[in-house]
Amino acid sequence: MRTVIPVVIVAGFLGSGKTTLLNHLLRNNRGTRIGVVVNDFGAVNIDAMLVAGQVDAMVSLGNGCVCCAVDVSELDDLFGRLAQPRSAVDVIVVEASGLAEPRNLIRMVIANPNPRIAYGGLVEVVDAEQFDTTSALHPELLTHLRLADLVLVNKADRVEPDALAALRARITEWVGQVPVYATTRGRVDPGLLFDERVREEPKVAQQLSFDALLDDHDHDHDDPDHRHLHDDYVSVSFTSKRALDPRALVAFLEDPPPGLFRAKGCVAFAVVGERRKFELHVVGRHVVFTPGTWARGEERVSNLVLIGAGLDTEAALDRLHATVFDGDEPLDDQTMLGVWRYTPR
Repeated sequence: MRTVIPVVIVAGFLGSGKTTLLNHLLRNNRGTRIGVVVNDFGAVNIDAMLVAGQVDAMVSLGNGCVCCAVDVSELDDLFGRLAQPRSAVDVIVVEASGLAEPRNLIRMVIANPNPRIAYGGLVEVVDAEQFDTTSALHPELLTHLRLADLVLVNKADRVEPDALAALRARITEWVGQVPVYATTRGRVDPGLLFDERVREEPKVAQQLSFDALLDDHDHDHDDPDHRHLHDDYVSVSFTSKRALDPRALVAFLEDPPPGLFRAKGCVAFAVVGERRKFELHVVGRHVVFTPGTWARGEERVSNLVLIGAGLDTEAALDRLHATVFDGDEPLDDQTMLGVWRYTPR
């Protein structure tokens, strides 16, 4: 797989918990070098470092990460600098201003010509306690939610469980199949948002571990009926030695299972004359196929990893197994049209 740096945009209204989320990622990423871009002005505390009124100022943090304060017009240049191999950045996280229009940031990332930069998704942070008030005063927030690839309902500990469930249900009605997940103090496993440098290969339907991250819980871990808010995060793997039907796979990706946030891997297609290896990267509703070649001696096997919140792993795997081509003769090359629609030119 080629080295591509995902750019994850974190947006949300003032006070929703964006900076808390960033601090959490910086402290708990287990070896990943993060380039943090702060698209805001004023006092923004990033891991005990104060960025006040600085523009295009890059500061190295103690854990190998980099923090910058930048104006939107300078983002393309900054992305280019962070994407240079000598920067050794694994992922770029952009914290948008609390009043920013995320659509413009998404367009800037997708339109960036640097081949080492890729869109890593829009994460919208919602204040569970204040959302009704802020969305009434700023109805554009609902539009922002519909652009999101992942919605985090933060400060979940400040509202009653029934109210939290009702809010998540309402947001789900607005955003459709986009994962809507409840968090406290911005605690999200970094592996949901980006590939960590030090990590084990996921097993089928493996539950992502949060024990190391949430070591200050104030509730009883011995209670067998207790359920953490993060219990519905999963990573699931799919492997097929038989080539896939491109039409069936594209249909799966265009109508993804509810809760799917990311998918990655490589696939082989059962199409006449088609022997290439297709890398697949999915973030929310953004799908990219990149054709390449199989390494010498590499087995022509399709391998995919799905990551999501509230994802029905059995149903997702059943649908993926249904994409395996079981015919005797390869498919016509016209069946690749859907794949080419998601292939960069």
